[in-house]
Amino acid sequence: MKKFNIRKVLDGLTAASSSSSAAAQPGTPRENDAVQETLQSEHFQLCKTVRHGFPYQPSSMAFDPVQKILAVGTQTGALRLFGRAGVECYCQHESGAAVIQLQFLINEGALVSALADDSIHLWNLRQKIPAILHSLKFSRERITYCHLPFQSKWLYIGTERGNIHIVNVESFTLSGYVIMWNKAIELSTKTHPGPVVHISDNPMDEGKLLIGFECGVVVLWDLKSKKADYRYNYDEAIHSVAWHHEGKQFVCSHSDGTLTTWNVRAPAKPAQIITPHGKQPKDGKKPEPCKPILKVEYKTTRAGDPFMVLSGGLSYDTVGRRACLTVMHGKSTAVLEMDYPIVDFLTLCETPYPNDFQEPYAVVVLLEKDLVVIDLGQIGYPIFENPYPLTIHESPVTCCEYFADCPAELIPALYSVGSRQKRQGYSKKEWPISGGNWGQGTQSYPEIIITGHADGSIKFWDASALMLQVLYKLKTAKVFERARGKEEKPSTDIVEEDPFAIQTLSWCPESRMLCVAGVSAHVIVYRFSKQEITTEVVQLLEVRMQCEFSDVDSPDPGGEQTPTLLTPGASSSPQETELPTQPSTGSNSSDGPRDNIPCLQVRSSPLKQSPGYQVELVIQLVWVSGEPPQQITSLAINSSYGLVVFGNSNGLAVVDYLQKTLLLNMGTSELYSPSDPYQRQPRSPRKARQPSGGELHSNNHTLCLISFSVGSTSPCNSDDERKQKFIEKGTVLLKLHFPFSLRIYAKDNSFTRSRSSSVTSIERESREAISSFHFCESFPRKTDSLLSPCLLVGTTQGSVMMVALSLPPGGDQRLQQPVGISSCGTVVRLKGGILTMALLDSTGTLLPPSYEPWYDPNASDEEKEKSRRRRPASPPSSQEGQDSQFAVLCSEKQAKVVAMPSQTRVYKHNITETSFVLRADVVQMGGANCIACFCANGHIMTLSLPSLRPLLDVNYLPLTDMRIARTFCFSNLGQALYLTSPTEIQRITYSQETCDNLQEMLSELFTPVETPEAPNRGFFKGLFGGGAQSLDREDLFGETAAGKASRSLAQHIPGPGSMEGMKGAASGVVGELARARIALDERGQKLGELEERTAAMMASAESFSKHAHDMMLKYKDKKWYQL
Repeated sequence: MKKFNIRKVLDGLTAASSSSSAAAQPGTPRENDAVQETLQSEHFQLCKTVRHGFPYQPSSMAFDPVQKILAVGTQTGALRLFGRAGVECYCQHESGAAVIQLQFLINEGALVSALADDSIHLWNLRQKIPAILHSLKFSRERITYCHLPFQSKWLYIGTERGNIHIVNVESFTLSGYVIMWNKAIELSTKTHPGPVVHISDNPMDEGKLLIGFECGVVVLWDLKSKKADYRYNYDEAIHSVAWHHEGKQFVCSHSDGTLTTWNVRAPAKPAQIITPHGKQPKDGKKPEPCKPILKVEYKTTRAGDPFMVLSGGLSYDTVGRRACLTVMHGKSTAVLEMDYPIVDFLTLCETPYPNDFQEPYAVVVLLEKDLVVIDLGQIGYPIFENPYPLTIHESPVTCCEYFADCPAELIPALYSVGSRQKRQGYSKKEWPISGGNWGQGTQSYPEIIITGHADGSIKFWDASALMLQVLYKLKTAKVFERARGKEEKPSTDIVEEDPFAIQTLSWCPESRMLCVAGVSAHVIVYRFSKQEITTEVVQLLEVRMQCEFSDVDSPDPGGEQTPTLLTPGASSSPQETELPTQPSTGSNSSDGPRDNIPCLQVRSSPLKQSPGYQVELVIQLVWVSGEPPQQITSLAINSSYGLVVFGNSNGLAVVDYLQKTLLLNMGTSELYSPSDPYQRQPRSPRKARQPSGGELHSNNHTLCLISFSVGSTSPCNSDDERKQKFIEKGTVLLKLHFPFSLRIYAKDNSFTRSRSSSVTSIERESREAISSFHFCESFPRKTDSLLSPCLLVGTTQGSVMMVALSLPPGGDQRLQQPVGISSCGTVVRLKGGILTMALLDSTGTLLPPSYEPWYDPNASDEEKEKSRRRRPASPPSSQEGQDSQFAVLCSEKQAKVVAMPSQTRVYKHNITETSFVLRADVVQMGGANCIACFCANGHIMTLSLPSLRPLLDVNYLPLTDMRIARTFCFSNLGQALYLTSPTEIQRITYSQETCDNLQEMLSELFTPVETPEAPNRGFFKGLFGGGAQSLDREDLFGETAAGKASRSLAQHIPGPGSMEGMKGAASGVVGELARARIALDERGQKLGELEERTAAMMASAESFSKHAHDMMLKYKDKKWYQL
């Protein structure tokens, strides 16, 4: 445990400063001055935990009907396994090749995957993190289709050349038995039949193998006699084949949209040809061709007609129609439209045995961006309610925040309002994919993930205990009018698509206040309420922010200019019926530049707001003289102060959301004081400015802004009132005593515009923007000894500035008296843009921003008063003149710790020289604090506080996509996440404790389940041999009968999970069995060795006995002297 002493570090550094503190004077350090750091490097380890969301670019699917587990493969080589709600698993093939097919070893806890790089892999699912046991890489042939019969260890592999190879899945070795394409088809056929597109064995006779070739030829192959029994020819290419469970008929789907039904013993022609979606001509001609039927499944029932389920096959004249799944049952045909193209589908049946009535009960449909399960047992085929978090990408994710260790009552509150949003009409049955068991983790603290989306929606997710479940969805676009057509699209948009997209958000979990900023330069403040209300008029505030080199507007020729900082837009009372007035100064005519108009139109009709988050205030930035408003780069809200602050490349604005007033609107350069050594000079020429009222310095540099109510509906009846209205819109009468000048809007021509053609996009990008905010209770100036509300402001050029806040007393006075603001200049300068800021007390404990406990804004006044008590701030420093706080500041390049109030740098650490930090957060872990950083070069680092010692540095993930940079975020207790694909969230941990407990926390996929009994053959079938015919495949495919396969055909690669599979399986109930089996194997091996040694000793004894007998006979009759 390392100790750091503030007084020693500061000794002599600030003696010359006017704000020298007691901590800087030489002297013996006292025990209570030391900061003890408990976090060490051994507390940190980085590992992936779980992946949530829809599998990105899915390509294949399989289902284990006994274990009730679903597997989905993707085009990037990923494997996602799903069981009951909360049971999910992710694993990845190293090659990254697309997964073309998956086959479960049903109820064996294993899975075979076939990849586009012509390799097959055996996965062990009996461990919590599945691993590959064996791999086989084909080198001369390309894999096109695989088939593994139920309860068989022999895997059939069809290839592009039309051959079929057989693999033993236990040893993953090739059999010498090969079905060559030229032996399967007729010798008279002159053309190659094409790749193998289907393999299946006859449900009633395992010795008969049905092989489908792409050209339209189907062959029934006799495995024993090694010849074709029947060949079925059709003119159209085949896509799939499905058996009737009795093994007497099969159905083929074709490229012309037809289904052909064949009797096994009648290969001459199909028994039936149908075109499900073809128009039947009246003259009896062949129906018009349709799109290919990509897959068909034929499932029988005991009590009624069979089900035939197929994808594709629509008529060519249905242009633009969405993908459909067709369910044919008896005489009825249901066409189910899907939202996305169909990748694959599977019919779920009651039995795993192919030779029994299938009794289908559901269809799992894998779409390009969704997973749908259809209930076949109810009229209308309703879908099941999906329990997995697969809707992350419903609209593209644009921002993400992670909150670990939230207040305990938050999740139930969000769930209660979110449960009312659920759509109706789902199947009443339970979700059919119900395998696996939840983990037994000890991690029980509440975790919430918030995702912002391109359509303006915000989703709250319960992320506790490595699970993910949507709690509540908020649609921010409801606040605005929607353009009904392209011709009505407003010309003020600054983005062509997704004008409501969420750019950033600020959330206070304790007060439940939410503030979001969108790409159309709008900010919305929300309160949480459990009661439904109707807002007659949405309250609106319009803000005019200008860039730093065009701060002063000149009047238009021939008339007065009335620039608007704030426009009354709505009544302050929700009960007012008058509609919001539009900005009178707004201009959007074709003969002049757009001015004073927002990018979006706030709705004018009453807004019904359901329980949950309800709009408190809408703030919009407006166009300025033809220039669109700059997008908002930083945002913060504080419920204790009742303030919202936001910034962009033009400057910052502070809004009092309680009084609905704009408090401050200032350019970035104006935050610097004239004497500030870090002051950046504006790049365009303009006149020097003199501070107004500079002689009144006794006011302690306090700026008191005139506050007023939004949307005062009383008309201006006199010139004085109009003048007052104009004054309130500007900043000309703000009684200021800053150490610098404010932007001044004057009626006279004292200041002229300096916009010129040199204002290029390059200059706009290089402009100093606001990048970070932090509300706190600190010391605004070096000379202060008492804590007061403050705002830390960070910029993209590395400056950190302090703004002091003067708040009126609580209650009614807070709603009537104005908030005072004064800038206190620059605290410190860092390299690179500021990313995060925080405060620690003298013991190194994090000082979070003060907050107001949540109360329901629509509750009675008595209930409000009970809960509405401002959280007490930290007690004022009792030791005047002594540093009692640390300001922690982190930029794209370095981190610094500054002692407050002396503003002396205590510690400094250069995080990276060659790269830059994308995300940094001050987080709590193990009862202490640290800075967690993610760099563009892929490194994840943590630094201790306050000493900034490196604790972790792992090269984890190089930045390959801006999506990762936009969504990566750290949270408390060693948690972090990012969007690894457009549809998936990857959660990671940097905590050693979580890594150690990960095995316990993860869910189990495999659970011991007895395989259902085989169907009863019946007396007569048993007597006359009508039942299913079994086959000893070992006799046919084993090395003794079939010989060895060519070594050059495929290479066997032992998997990394071979030994780990045994270790992993040796946990839980299954592990006991596996351990016993391993022990028996070892015992058997030892007994075998003992038997061999015993046999060798017996042989040796026999040999000795024989030699002894021979010697005896040789010397039997000889005397002793003859020896």
